Amino acid sequence: MAGLHANTPQPTELTLHQASRVLEIAFDDGARFRLPCEYLRVFSPSAEVRGHGVGNEVLQVGKKLVNIRAIEPVGHYAAKLVFDDGHDSGLFSWQYLYELGAQQDANWQQYLSDLAAAGASREPL
Repeated sequence: MAGLHANTPQPTELTLHQASRVLEIAFDDGARFRLPCEYLRVFSPSAEVRGHGVGNEVLQVGKKLVNIRAIEPVGHYAAKLVFDDGHDSGLFSWQYLYELGAQQDANWQQYLSDLAAAGASREPL
């Protein structure tokens, strides 16, 4: 799996706040991120979301109220997030979760711009 480096920060805490639909993750370098379930769902590393190459990404719409139903560990390098809309095919490596946290503001603004350009909505269909 891409992103497995010896210097990748390792998680020290992983807490799902289902009521607020937020996954809180702390890393051993002191970084701590609060990642909304919707954000994680629309940036899933799965082929269903990312496609099979650059330019084949699939814009995720209607995911505002999505939640995480389960978190399954995958070895010592990732977690499989099971979303309540049935999506469960992406493996979130620790490095990818760290990158999502570090780039959250820019990623989210780009997502909102992409939604607007497509005339789509975050609201469930």
